[in-house]
Amino acid sequence: MSETNTSIETTDPNAERALAAPMGLFVYIILYGGMTVLAGVVAFKQVQLWPSSLAVEAGIFPFLLLVVITSTIAQLYGQKLANRLIWIGFIPLALSAAIIYLVLSLPASSEMLEFRLDDLAAFERVLGQTPRILMAGPAAYITSLLLNVWIFSKLRGSGEATTTGLMIRGAIASALSQAVDSVIFITLAFYGEFDITNLMIGQVLAKVALSIVLVPFLITGGVKLAQWLDTRSA
Repeated sequence: MSETNTSIETTDPNAERALAAPMGLFVYIILYGGMTVLAGVVAFKQVQLWPSSLAVEAGIFPFLLLVVITSTIAQLYGQKLANRLIWIGFIPLALSAAIIYLVLSLPASSEMLEFRLDDLAAFERVLGQTPRILMAGPAAYITSLLLNVWIFSKLRGSGEATTTGLMIRGAIASALSQAVDSVIFITLAFYGEFDITNLMIGQVLAKVALSIVLVPFLITGGVKLAQWLDTRSA
């Protein structure tokens, strides 16, 4: 009986396909799902980047990792797969939004209402985003990431990328897509409520600067890490 089961397991086509999947791709897909959810949570806080006086929403940090992951996947596994991952990213976004809505709808415990009312108010203030922000986030997400992958892939052309070329393509694609992301998000979320000019200029400058400073090194490291993981799992 044990010999029969072993034979079935080793000839299972689904198992063979799972084992053949690149480890780097597998790890990055898991990281991607986590970063899509985290970006929306930490974006509530505005951080000041030393020594600059420009403020930027903290969601830029996990979002830059989304840029790096999709660019790495486009570089190693193809543009189509990277685009597919971006669209699939709506699944953890939708599920997290639904669970957050459920949690906010359920009544708080009597203990929290009595002793931890400030914590409850802070929790609801952070997670109870307005409908405009909930709409603006996914719209900016899908547009900017698809644009990033498209620019990154187009700049590659038909040749193999050098490390320097990889860094330059990553910086250009990220800077342009992050500028578009800021314009879309801020316009959809806040237009008509106050003058968004200064906020938009500050966000665009800060995100472009971060893209130029961080992304070249992150994407080079991301590609090398995925290649190392693939080699280790081969």
